[in-house]
Formats: sequence, C-alpha cells, structure tokens
Amino acid sequence: MKIGVPKEIKTNENRIALVPAGAESLVSAGHSVFIERGAGEGSGFSDELYTRVGAAIAPDADAVWREAEMILKVKEPIAPEWPRIRKGQVLFTYFHFAADEALTRAHLKSGAVCIAYETVELPSRELPLLTPMSEVAGRMAVQEGAKYLEKLYGGRGVLLGGVPGVAPARVVVLGGGIVGINAAKMAAGMGASVVVLDISLERLRYLSDVMPANVVLIHSNRHNILEQLASADLVVGAVLVTGAKAPRLVRREDLRLMRPGSVIVDVAIDQGGCVETIHATTHENPTYVVDGVIHYGVANMPGGVPRTSTLALTNATFPYALQLANKGWKRALASQPALLKGLNIVDGHVTYPGVAEAFGIAYEDPAKFVA
Repeated sequence: MKIGVPKEIKTNENRIALVPAGAESLVSAGHSVFIERGAGEGSGFSDELYTRVGAAIAPDADAVWREAEMILKVKEPIAPEWPRIRKGQVLFTYFHFAADEALTRAHLKSGAVCIAYETVELPSRELPLLTPMSEVAGRMAVQEGAKYLEKLYGGRGVLLGGVPGVAPARVVVLGGGIVGINAAKMAAGMGASVVVLDISLERLRYLSDVMPANVVLIHSNRHNILEQLASADLVVGAVLVTGAKAPRLVRREDLRLMRPGSVIVDVAIDQGGCVETIHATTHENPTYVVDGVIHYGVANMPGGVPRTSTLALTNATFPYALQLANKGWKRALASQPALLKGLNIVDGHVTYPGVAEAFGIAYEDPAKFVA
C-alpha cells in the first residue's frame, strides 16, 4: 500500500502521525511511505531519519495526497486540504466530526473512508487512541491554567500550590475520565486543593482508591457544579461523550458566580466544549475573557509539546495503521471490532451514531461496508 504523511497545517500543530521507526516497519512489510518535506521537524524528526529507513520525501502536500492510498494524520483535514481528498482514499486521524458540520459534510462529499482515532473502542470501552492525548491534555490543562492564573496574564495572581501560611488554589475538574484524572493528578501534585465531579458513582469509587488526599470527589449535578464554581480558581472541562458533542455543563449566567481572574481550560473543545462561552482558540492566541473569567480553548493542546505527544500518540496508533496497511481497510475492520468502531464516514455515508445524531443525517451500520 502507498501510505502518505502530510505536514500538519493547523496553527502551531507540530506533531507528525508517523515516526521513523514506524516508517521502517511499514517499508519492511513491503509498503511505500511518502513523507512531506519537513513534516517531522516540529517533533524533532528530520527528513534524513525517514530516508535512512526507506521512506521517500515528497516535495509538497499535493504530491503526498496524490500518491497515497492511505493518509496518516494527527488532526482533521482543514478546509485547504479538502480538495485534495480522493474518493476511496483512507484517512486515519482525529476527526471529531460531531463538533463540526462543515468538516462532516466535506468528508461525506469526498467519498473517502474516514477512520477516527477518537472512536476506536475496545470491548472494555477504553478508547486506546484517544487515551495518550487525553493524558497529555489533562496534564497540560493544569500547567496552562497555573500560568494564566498569574497576574501578568490577567489572572487572580494565585500560586496553584500556595505556600506555608497561605491556602493553595482551588481546582475544579468536570469529569473523572482520562483527562480528568490526569488533570487532578497534576494539580494535586502541585499542591492545589482539587475537586473532581463525575456522574458515575462507580468511577468516583475507583478514583477514591487512586487519588491523593488533597482530591475531593463529588457527584456531578447542576447544584454541585454551581457550588464548586463559586470557589474555583481554575476549572478544567474534562467531559467526554464518545463521538458526540460534549454536554454544556457551565452556562453563560454561571460565570457571574466565579471570581474575576479565575480561569477555565475546556479540554472538551474538540467536541464542542462543555462551557457555553467557550470557542476554539490557538496556541498563538490561546485565551479571551468573558465576564472577567479567562477562557482557554486551544483545540490541539498536545501540539504544544510535540515531541512527547508524537511519541505517545504513535505508540498507540501505529499497530492499527500497520493492520490497515497489511490487510486493507475492509479486512482490517472486519477482523478488529475495535477498529470498526473507528469508521465514521465511508463513501458518502455516516457510520457513527453520534455524528449522525449531531446533524440529523441517516446512520448506516458500518458492518455492511466491510462484509
């Protein structure tokens, strides 16, 4: 199979979907690998490292998209890339379709086979290709939140961990999944007073066994969320509904409860955000203020630490990419129920329930496309 890896062009996105070791494995298995010139530089992987293992360096993105039967990416193709997509071409990347109707319609029109990292799901309900970036994003949410609490950035001037004689900051984490648990670990490790809210009592019981003493666990409901917002210095939105839009847990009117200079970091922004007033921002312009509250809505947070993120991501995605290359997408999906759940769009049809529901599009059973 001909496999192409274009350079990511989303603002300040420096990750790459394939490291040289992965390229070497694909080439050894008899596949052709095309890397766009300079695509790996942002993550510290030079073109020479790829050519040394048998990959070809393409002069530009057009050449990669033109040659490749399967495209490996990190982030969803954005508008300038849409005309390059061919009917029947396999795209394996993060998509988050349910949060973006224009993106969804463009890929339906293209006739491509769109397999989304974020909806590949094991029988245990674990999301193995979302987990590594959720770990990074959860930890970064606290790192960034701590920075924007500094007075220099418009924050309250609060040190997250406090000092002896001065109380630490209060960090409220909405959601106890992978993002939430990593945010809580990071905040607790820095000495903050942490509250995690989740709707699952089973999850709260698990967290009670693994979280340190400075993390308080509370059942998530409207009353409890409002109570916690009133005393929060930093709020981390960490809610996920697999493949669907995130629920709005914080409304515009709720901001009046929060103290001026407090910070919201909404990691759920890829799925539309769990805060009504959030919108996507970039690493170049990451924040804005609504009603005195700093909002951070960077949609590709792990792109800020591309070396760590690329290695963590490709450790998880490469075994699936290799199966797609070795077997072809139909056989790979037919033999791997977890990978079949990643099929969101194929030949103009929506094959993931959350995407169909988000835009009122007819849902098609993905199994019929791989039979």
